Amino acid sequence: MSSTRTTKRRRAILAAGSVLTMTALAACSSVDEGGSGDGAGVTVQSLKDAGTVKVAFNGEKPYSYTDENGELTGATIALDKKIFGELGVDDVEGTETEWNSLIPGLTAGHYDTVSAGMSILPDRCEQAAFALPTIMYTTAFLVPEGNPDNLTDWQSAVDAGVKLAVTSGAIEDGYAQQTDVETITVGSSQDGLDAVASGRADAFALTGISIRSLAEGTDKPVEATDAFVATIDGVPQIGAGAEVFRKGDTELLDAYNEKLKPIVEDKDAWLEIMEPFGFTEAEFPPDGLTADMLCEGDLKKISDELGLDS
Repeated sequence: MSSTRTTKRRRAILAAGSVLTMTALAACSSVDEGGSGDGAGVTVQSLKDAGTVKVAFNGEKPYSYTDENGELTGATIALDKKIFGELGVDDVEGTETEWNSLIPGLTAGHYDTVSAGMSILPDRCEQAAFALPTIMYTTAFLVPEGNPDNLTDWQSAVDAGVKLAVTSGAIEDGYAQQTDVETITVGSSQDGLDAVASGRADAFALTGISIRSLAEGTDKPVEATDAFVATIDGVPQIGAGAEVFRKGDTELLDAYNEKLKPIVEDKDAWLEIMEPFGFTEAEFPPDGLTADMLCEGDLKKISDELGLDS
């Protein structure tokens, strides 16, 4: 605020007396209540007025990335374009961000949502709000051709004593910490590919579809293992990803979920958007799975309730 505006404000308050002062304070309070109390407050109307929704992405194929022409694309971007378009916001603008900085940047107000297929985890739920589960996750390894360490599931990596590349802050990073697997952290999927190809890591752990996409999109001597559900301490690590919002942006989240709900309840509608990017029925979220269930983090309970196989 400039010194001129500050002086005018002080003069106005002095002239009008304490009644005007209280009115001004009340007005400030009502604005804060409209947001999250931490500077948030993005609404459907504010996005419509701007004509643009700003999303953060991590550059991970096939979720959200820029193509060879510099165009923002990917499955979660296609989903956002459909949903925000139906909400009256036609332009989806992306900011590429390192994985560990996605939620901090969101809460700081650098963008409106995170569009990266981010896994719904209890610690993340404390920091941000997730839309309906949109993509079910499996895990896979990117390995040198021939899979010299014979990696087939998470326990095989533990038993082989391999050094894994993991994306900093991603769910596979957590698996490695829980099972004492040696790791190097990378900022992007391309960095993980380079780590394996150069021999700095024995394998790169990431979601099954991302690993498959990496292997198919490179001429480097690497391959993808079959996808699996990681089991840690005897518990299947059931996971799903979704769009991420600030906790205070409840109106925007509710509006997004209203448009998303018929898509995640209709496999054909979901596949129409997701299949062009390599997603299959295996990644379609099961009926009954909610963000709240995943935020609670009781994976055994989820598996039992939904009858999901390990």
